[in-house]
Amino acid sequence: MNIVNTLHPQNAKVSYSTGCDWMQAEASTGTSIMAMEFNGGVIIGADSRATTGAYISNRTADKLTKITDNIYCCRSGSAADTQAIADIVAYHLGFHQMELGCQPLVETAANVFREMCYNYRDSLMAGILVAGWDVQKGGQVYSIPIGGMCVRQPISIGGSGSTYIYGYVDANYKTNMTKDESINLVTNSLSLAMSRDGSSGGVIRLGIITESGVERRLILGDEVPKFYEG
Repeated sequence: MNIVNTLHPQNAKVSYSTGCDWMQAEASTGTSIMAMEFNGGVIIGADSRATTGAYISNRTADKLTKITDNIYCCRSGSAADTQAIADIVAYHLGFHQMELGCQPLVETAANVFREMCYNYRDSLMAGILVAGWDVQKGGQVYSIPIGGMCVRQPISIGGSGSTYIYGYVDANYKTNMTKDESINLVTNSLSLAMSRDGSSGGVIRLGIITESGVERRLILGDEVPKFYEG
């Protein structure tokens, strides 16, 4: 897959004559992403490392993308594909919001993502977590892995780093967790994933979405929790 937007096949393939494989590889978000519901809203989180093959092309990437005022998505896979999909979904939901005169539902956003990912499943490499808050169902998390399936989950992880932390998440998650407990679980889970996965690293970006709005937090590299390294 080339670097250009795969939703527009008329774009010419970028080619290089340097012989460096990493220069011909697509920009990938790695990655380690996570979202979970708690009493009153949802927590989203991600690392900040983007890679081009084995080369770290960006160490401060923001993988938490705003879709509407109360809905965000966490992106994993091809950076170009996920950015294009997020922009298209935000565009459609903007018109939907004008027609409704109110904020779109989180489930609506998840289904628009699902339709995009499913219809272009043969040409996209995109794993998406959609999270947000609405007046009907409160905080919600929807997982849309590569292929276009869509399922609501109370807690979901994704990206290459997720394979290292399934046991930790299963052992520490419980229903009806408080906001602070949820923040600690997301932070510790991402820290463990970043320490094991070579495609994950940098800083931890968090988003807390509730009825009152969105709060963004940044955990710098020297503030990331340490476990066996300490």
